[in-house]
Amino acid sequence: MSEQPKIYNEPRLALNRIYTRRGDGGETSLVGGQRVAKDVLRIECYGTVDELNAWLGMARVSCVDWGARVEPLGDILLRVQHELFNLGSALATLPADMHPKQPRVTGAEVERLENEIDAMNAGLPALRSFVLPGGLRLNAELHGARTVCRRAERLAVALAREEEDQVPPEAVSYLNRLSDALFVWSRWANHRLALDEVLWEPNQASSAKAPSE
Repeated sequence: MSEQPKIYNEPRLALNRIYTRRGDGGETSLVGGQRVAKDVLRIECYGTVDELNAWLGMARVSCVDWGARVEPLGDILLRVQHELFNLGSALATLPADMHPKQPRVTGAEVERLENEIDAMNAGLPALRSFVLPGGLRLNAELHGARTVCRRAERLAVALAREEEDQVPPEAVSYLNRLSDALFVWSRWANHRLALDEVLWEPNQASSAKAPSE
């Protein structure tokens, strides 16, 4: 079988020296070489994508701990980690500096997430309430990733509004779909491992309980 052609350039890095001291003044460089403050919206956006990637790494380790029963999800999470790095590359680059073979997310990544959502959701019981993170560590980690993904999505929306035509159009769609996927995957993990979901019960609040005698 012939090797699949690569549509993106491979990384060309030589990270022999980790610190440069160039960021000590509170600035960093975009891929195109532009120096910007470290707290601008663009840096916050792809920094949050990086944070999301770390959460997925934790969830993938938990998948390994559970073995073959959740192996399909571990494989998906690894692919998504690569896709998030591709997204970060695109967010760290102004459109004028994007190389045709520079990594990015496209409609293909969005469509695959939709297919995976549909496939895993098909076998899940219908929800009668909202769910709370918990049941097992993997579920909680996926919910943690979901909330970070939503924050990355909000930042991408704000960046697109602040820098018109300077954000890849697929960025928001991908993050939106990924947050939905993480919700479904969290439920799938509990279901696959035969663990009960933790459902939201409003009357578990202190204000809804009778005073103790």
